[in-house]
Amino acid sequence: MKPSEQIDRLIAGITDWRGKTFASVRKAVLAADREIVEEFKWMGSPVWSRDGMIAVANAHKGKVKLTFAYGARLADPDGLFNADDRGNTRRAIDFAEGDKVNERALKNLVRAAIEYNQAKSKKKAPAGARAKVRKRA
Repeated sequence: MKPSEQIDRLIAGITDWRGKTFASVRKAVLAADREIVEEFKWMGSPVWSRDGMIAVANAHKGKVKLTFAYGARLADPDGLFNADDRGNTRRAIDFAEGDKVNERALKNLVRAAIEYNQAKSKKKAPAGARAKVRKRA
């Protein structure tokens, strides 16, 4: 079964408000960039990636949590990050019952995560690889 089908099944199995919220979060994440890859990892968690991991989502008892892999490195002008986890790397958004998904702001945050991943991967590229890319331009 494809990851997208597994995620469809996961969301369909969440029959309360969390399923609808989860579906809205997924829709906004995927709408941010056409090259985002969906994966199903870690015993049933949807993961979205592009040039590295962007975010992972989970439905918990009273919330839907969207955790950004490098959220601590991202600007959050709309104040979406609201979860308690304030470590050095990850940041999360907790959606509670009745919360609306701010699709515009979430798409912007996903795009910022992609830009971060791309900048990080450019720094890791060997010097010769970077020179070849510049010559083609």
